[in-house]
Amino acid sequence: MSTHVIADDAEALAVAAALAEEFREGASVRDAERRLPRAEVDRLSASGLLAVTVPAAHGGADVSRETLAEVFRLLATADASLAQIPQSHFVYAEVIERRGTDDQRTFFHAELLAGRRLGNAQSEAGTRHVQDIRTRLEPQPDGSYLLNGVKHYATGALFAHWIPVLARAGDDALHVAFVRRGAPGLTVTDDWDGMGQRTTASGTVRLTDVRVSADRVFPHHLTFQEPQLHGAVAQLLHAAIDTGIAGGALAEAAAFVRTRSRPWFESGFETAAEDPLLVQRFGELAVRVRASEALLREAGRTVDRARAGLTDDSAAEASIAVAAAKAHAADTAVEVANALFEVAGTRSALGALNLNRHWRDARTHTLHDPVRWKIQHIGRYVLSGIRPPRHGLL
Repeated sequence: MSTHVIADDAEALAVAAALAEEFREGASVRDAERRLPRAEVDRLSASGLLAVTVPAAHGGADVSRETLAEVFRLLATADASLAQIPQSHFVYAEVIERRGTDDQRTFFHAELLAGRRLGNAQSEAGTRHVQDIRTRLEPQPDGSYLLNGVKHYATGALFAHWIPVLARAGDDALHVAFVRRGAPGLTVTDDWDGMGQRTTASGTVRLTDVRVSADRVFPHHLTFQEPQLHGAVAQLLHAAIDTGIAGGALAEAAAFVRTRSRPWFESGFETAAEDPLLVQRFGELAVRVRASEALLREAGRTVDRARAGLTDDSAAEASIAVAAAKAHAADTAVEVANALFEVAGTRSALGALNLNRHWRDARTHTLHDPVRWKIQHIGRYVLSGIRPPRHGLL
């Protein structure tokens, strides 16, 4: 696979905008038929977008996180499933950069620039809570490790070249082991049956005595012993996806009303787009989407400022800014995707049109973590100056 290397932020945004238009075509059919976007994911790799955070010293563009969020927003306006697939890719690219040795960074940055994809195997089902990780990384006499466990919601794993696995070592410290796709003892099952984000292939990963060399293991527990942006960057990308879903739903609703909706007979107008009550509702929805977009930009800038001078205070500011963006975007995505039917009318509910994919994607994606806890942390920060915790979900 020939992979382009993107030079800077401006090129990254131009490539993302072009790919979004390309991916928009066929997004509804892919969702309706649950047709996995293998060719589209390969296009992402070949475009160079998946390597845009590689540091300049290793040949990458090292784009701002504000730009990265905008890349995800653009992609999500076209296809929320496709935009979700590389979210973990960039999260674990951050782990490589922050926790890797010089040799590890050199190796994996070259892999990213060559178009290699990172998946994820982090969440587990049936445990006490999301951070109750039971997958084990057992040291062996020769210095390698054996991995054993079962992971669920493994978005991106089916399309990945490397699967980062969240596991606990003998001392219960959290590590990330990077496992090559196809390694003996590793199976990836496409058993995801969510009502939304249907083509993310977020299935199950099973690890049975998977051997991992020491140079593919990263001490992730150290991330949370110091000021960090791991959670802020991860959540920023989730906020971008929600914001993109809202923008995509609003655009499709407007196009439908302009071209297919009939005016209500009492309005006295020839077209639905002239109905003042619909005009009012579209104005309200547009304000919501613009507010989410503005909060997303501000969150990205706050993360970038923190990256330039990382302290407990700057990390807290970044987490709070991202939490605000995520909380607003989650509500906006669900509201706008639901309002699409309200403004478009009865015909919009036809199954053949598949307009409900926007709501299904919004409702599914916003379940990643509860907004109510983000609001709690924002409130404590504003009232008492209490910094949010360093658990990686803020």
